[in-house]
Parts: sequence; C-alpha cells; structure tokens
Amino acid sequence: MVVGVAGAAGVINAANSRTSDVERIEGLENVLQAQEGPAINYLLIGSDTRATADPNSADFGGIGDVNAVSGQRSDTIMIMRQEKDGNGVSLLSLPRDLWVNIAGRNSASRINSAYSDGTGVLAATITQEFGIPINHVVEVDFEGFKDLIDTAGGTELCFWYVTRDTNTGLDQQPGCHQVDGLQALQYARSRHFEEFRDGEWREDPRSDLGRIERQQDFIDKTAESVIDRVQSDPFVASELIEAATRAIRMDPGLDPVKAAGTLRKAFATGVNKYQLPVTGVTKDGNAVLVVGDGAEPILDYFRGVGPPPPIVEDD
Repeated sequence: MVVGVAGAAGVINAANSRTSDVERIEGLENVLQAQEGPAINYLLIGSDTRATADPNSADFGGIGDVNAVSGQRSDTIMIMRQEKDGNGVSLLSLPRDLWVNIAGRNSASRINSAYSDGTGVLAATITQEFGIPINHVVEVDFEGFKDLIDTAGGTELCFWYVTRDTNTGLDQQPGCHQVDGLQALQYARSRHFEEFRDGEWREDPRSDLGRIERQQDFIDKTAESVIDRVQSDPFVASELIEAATRAIRMDPGLDPVKAAGTLRKAFATGVNKYQLPVTGVTKDGNAVLVVGDGAEPILDYFRGVGPPPPIVEDD
C-alpha cells in the first residue's frame, strides 16, 4: 500500500529503481494463481520471526530473539481484495487460531502454523480450505513494520480510556495521539487489550478477534495518513518507497509500481472490512476457532464469485 500510494505521486522513475531491490519470495510458482476474475487478491502476512529483532530496541524485552521464540508463524493474516479497475479495496482477516487442514501435512492445526512450513504452504492452505485464489503475496516482520510507520510519520489513534497491554507494552492515555512505529506495533500485536473503566481494568474478551478489528482500522487510518502526507509533500514519497524496500518481501510477479495507480485510487475510495463468523471449540486439547454459519457470502466475494456482502457496523 505504501509503495503504491507513493509510486503514484509523480516519482515513478525513482520508484522503479528502488523497488527492483525488494526481496522476492521464491517457490510460489505452483501456488499463486493468474488473475482472471474481477479483482486481485493480495495475501498480507505479518511475520513473528525474531531473526531481525533489534536488541537495542525499546520493545526487545517483550519480543525477544530467536533463542526465546524460534522459527516463524504468521502473526497476522489478511487478504486484501483490490478491484481490478481500482474502484475499491476490501480486507478479510483470518484469525491465527483458525483450525484448518494444513496443505501438504495430512493433518490439521492452527492456520498460523502453516507459515512455519513456508509462505507457499500458507497461501496453498488458504486456497485449499476456503477456495480463495491468491494472486500476490506481501510479507513484513516486526522491525520492518516499525520502520514503515516511522517513515510515514506515524498514525493517529484515539483512545477513550487509559489503555494498556502488559504483554506488548501498550500504554496510552485518553485522547488522540500520533503513535510511532514502536507504539503502533504494541497496538497491532495486542491480544490482551485493557481499558481502565469504572475503577478497574477491563480486558477485551474477544482476544484475537478484537485485535483483528483494531488492525483493520489501523490499516485504514494509515492509508489515509499516507495519502494526505504524500499529497501535501510529494518529496516524502521516495523516503516511503525506500522504507518499504527495506521492510517488505513480495512474490516475484508483483510489480508495485505498475499497481500504484489502482492501489492509490482504491484506498482513496475507502476500505471495506470483513471478519469471518467463527466459533470457539476444542480440537486435540487445543482451544481454537472454526468457521461458523454465515461465512459463505464473505468467502464467495473473496473467491470472486459473489457480490459484496453488507458491512456490519458495531453498535
């Protein structure tokens, strides 16, 4: 999204030279599908790998390194549907605790564990389980996420109450604040989101589902902020593109500059945000989630065979 917005701001030549250095994810030839329907589906992955963790970062104690948390899992899984003509973008988040059959394993597990077998396995699992074609893949890890947000100038978030998450380090006072990359990551990772209301701390009982809602809202706000900033200061575009080049990995077939115009137009028209209805169950002694009733209209839309489902607004 950052590359697309910045690349559409009159720095296409510079963008071409920089995005050629983006790290590419190999081994996806038999997983990604050619774009044939009315939209393009991007799989957005937030990796929890500690391989790039900075021991000098203020949040290193809460994240740790590879000795504390080895391997990698998909901490965040989103499918971004961009209409081919650029007239809209929609997000579908998949809870990390969703119980699915992992592609190539002949066994079931939480969907976030598929990523430990490789990006292609996660993409194949999504297509296998939900029938959603994946056309492109973009990955970002914790450090890359912070770098992107800092370069973008932060994102404004508003809090009704004193808010914290002692696991991620989130600590915010009431009001609207321009959060930096570190604070944004604390917010985006929060599964134990607490507000001090009526004299006591109250934790969001939705856990990962509440986190999904906050993450989608954060992406929407960040897109608006980046668009506004680039429009007011076009010279910042090259800084954003350089930050994105450092932060992300993508499939070899994705040309971010070519997609720039439609991505910018799509985000400018607003973001539709969806969550699958899920039910908590126990599988093999694990507390997990399974897809519940009412999911088909949402899945059909992201499969490219159904109309946009109505957006359910919270009260």
